[in-house]
Amino acid sequence: MTPREFLSVYEYDKRIIRGTYFPSQPLDIEKGDTVGVVLMNLGGPDTLEDVEPFLYNLFMDPAIIDIPLIGQTFIRDWLCKFIASRRSKFVREDYEMIGGGSPINRLTREQSKALSDHLNRHYGQAADVDFKTYIAMRYWKPFSEDAVREMKEDGVDKVVLLPLYPHYSKTTTGSSLVFWKALEEEGELPEYPTTTVFEYATNPKYIRALSERIDEGLQRFTPEEREEVHLLFSAHGTPLREMKERRDPYCCLVHSTVNQLMKYREHDYPFHTAFQSKVGPAKWLTPATPDKLEELAEEHDVKNVLVIPVAFVTDHVETSFELDIEVREEAEEFGIERYEVTSGLNSHPLFIEALAESTMAQLNYPIDVNTLRHGGDGAPTGQYPLQPLDKLPRYPQEERDVRCPNCDCVTEARCWTDDMQAAVGSVAPAQDETKTPANDA
Repeated sequence: MTPREFLSVYEYDKRIIRGTYFPSQPLDIEKGDTVGVVLMNLGGPDTLEDVEPFLYNLFMDPAIIDIPLIGQTFIRDWLCKFIASRRSKFVREDYEMIGGGSPINRLTREQSKALSDHLNRHYGQAADVDFKTYIAMRYWKPFSEDAVREMKEDGVDKVVLLPLYPHYSKTTTGSSLVFWKALEEEGELPEYPTTTVFEYATNPKYIRALSERIDEGLQRFTPEEREEVHLLFSAHGTPLREMKERRDPYCCLVHSTVNQLMKYREHDYPFHTAFQSKVGPAKWLTPATPDKLEELAEEHDVKNVLVIPVAFVTDHVETSFELDIEVREEAEEFGIERYEVTSGLNSHPLFIEALAESTMAQLNYPIDVNTLRHGGDGAPTGQYPLQPLDKLPRYPQEERDVRCPNCDCVTEARCWTDDMQAAVGSVAPAQDETKTPANDA
């Protein structure tokens, strides 16, 4: 389905906020089934020549840019081609700085293989179920149509839609789901029995994987510098109206991750949350990452900062270029002396386990999945039984003290366990009593 064809059938409705284009109830799985797990992600240009068509596909998406004045297909098509042509001249330079293309496609393929191996080794073989993973990028190859073609060839029986976005947003997971639904309604996709993973913002394995990336990043500082490090969680921003008017849960879910992660770490370092990648004149979620860095340097005399790209699970242009090159230069101008960025989760074993748990929680399996969880990270088996995500309680609003300046408390993340420390099977880093942690946004 071309961007023009999708634009002609797209209509905004609340399902794109609620993620209800497909059921979220668990699927009944029988022995002999082939389960397709579709990894949904953004995608990125493989070469410099791909940058312009990639940008065109992105700008044409009404789930991200839904301005009524440019809703007419012909007008929007012409305008997006013009903007993509102009913007690509500058964006190509960004990709040149990180090797001439985006690493996201390669890294997602690695995640897909690791997840397939894990699912079949730990769950599939014991129940005679075959798990196959597929990649459905939204704006570049392999597209959703490529995943559908492979699924047909493999004889897939049932489908789990698994976004590589831990935090649901209309502009990320929502965009992928509405496009997948359009393929189904236009007859390009069989009506597979399907379930959706809405979010896994506080999955204990995801939390612990992030914490380990922080520990790795802290090792780049000398012991003396480490004593004064501030942690800055940076997430991709969205227009403020998505939260205020549309009630998009993204912002609250990001803050839920930061809140639970720092609880797990026992608030061992001062920390802050900010948002990046703002474009256009509209108001976006605040504070912006560069603005927060400027404030830390000028108002609090902070010299050492470790940036954690909290909402990105793979390295790509917004981490490898924007944070690690562009924002680094700004930070140095503000007076930050030591600026480091953690690597993405990529194929961290704990993150792969988090994806596997998110998948298996959505299946009524022939065998009790909790007896099959071997704890690949060394954690004892079954410390928190997997349950359908809709059955998990949400964290109480009053327990989250990490918020946006404009927070409307749209929603809270699902709580996988009542005992976070036991769930991750490890003792959290010790509290550094010399610090006075900050937890502002």
